[in-house]
Amino acid sequence: MFQIFKKRKGKGSNKKKKFPILTDLDGNQLHVGDKVISMRYDLEECIIVESDNGLVYESVGSREKVSWVKMIDASTDCQKVKKIP
Repeated sequence: MFQIFKKRKGKGSNKKKKFPILTDLDGNQLHVGDKVISMRYDLEECIIVESDNGLVYESVGSREKVSWVKMIDASTDCQKVKKIP
């Protein structure tokens, strides 16, 4: 009638994580699982991985992880990486 008692969605509802759209320096779109070459933090070859804290770049050699936020290029808003075809 007046909809005083509305159904609420619980905190555990079926929410999918929304990740930002990442692009490399050449403008190629990046996705989870892509291999890239990092231009920062001496990571060299990396894989984009989904973690509890969001997207991270994991180095193939040293297994060091860096958040995607730290890889943003301030002048272009792209990631400081180049996608490996």
